[in-house]
Amino acid sequence: MAATSSSLSVFALRLGPGQELLSSLQAFVEEKQLKAPFIITCVGSVTKATLRLANATADNTNQVIQRQERFEIVSLVGTLNPEAHLHICLADKEGRTIGGHVLGDLEVFTTAEVILGEATDLNFTREMDSRTGFPELVIQKRQEQT
Repeated sequence: MAATSSSLSVFALRLGPGQELLSSLQAFVEEKQLKAPFIITCVGSVTKATLRLANATADNTNQVIQRQERFEIVSLVGTLNPEAHLHICLADKEGRTIGGHVLGDLEVFTTAEVILGEATDLNFTREMDSRTGFPELVIQKRQEQT
């Protein structure tokens, strides 16, 4: 395990009813040309979600659920490089939770208040890892601009 430190920039966004959370965040990252973005925190609600469950493997990626009901976002974490890797935990009207890897289709119900961070000295990419069968995070120091 290698750890790399970096300076931090912080961005605050508020998404409104009907916006799709993942694609909205990816558009913001692209617009701002962020190289090492990640979720610091998020609160809000959605009316539907498409998630890949924890028992999915590289050979069995069809462990996907689609839900269409009102949920509170109780946690959203991950990185937002071009191949975003986000996990979400949602609570239903009874307080029961469901979570998994975000595939998209997260339609905002009332609001999504998102605080993003960017490690300003780093660059996040993804490369296929033969051990896991998935594209995994690669962390690199940014090259100095001359």
